[in-house]
Amino acid sequence: VCPDGIDIYFENVAGRVLEAVIPLFNFWARMPVCGLIAQYNMQDLPQGTNMLPALMRAILTYRLHIEGFIVRDFADMHGDFQRDMSEWVREGRVKYKEHRVAGLENAPDTLIGLLKGENFGKVVIEVSDDPTG
Repeated sequence: VCPDGIDIYFENVAGRVLEAVIPLFNFWARMPVCGLIAQYNMQDLPQGTNMLPALMRAILTYRLHIEGFIVRDFADMHGDFQRDMSEWVREGRVKYKEHRVAGLENAPDTLIGLLKGENFGKVVIEVSDDPTG
């Protein structure tokens, strides 16, 4: 996995994936941090290995650039993003994954599974048939 290392890692979870990524960073790698979903429901500090020393060592050794990324900071670019991204998805240049579940009655288990990392891709709960289909 990643035989050439990692130049950019978009952090949205701050969990086990980050732990696996830390030793794979290349020199001058970048890590925008957009979310911490693995920590959203935490009530206490996690038990086990403290990854802070490894992260700090990687920041120093590999000269990492880490920056918070809050989408509202780019609100003025939203229209351009919508236009460009829609085109790229239509052209197949950008692909996405969805985890679709039918029925509102399945929403609680699906959303709990989302927080446990049991899905891959954007969770979509279908509450009715597609009226355009």
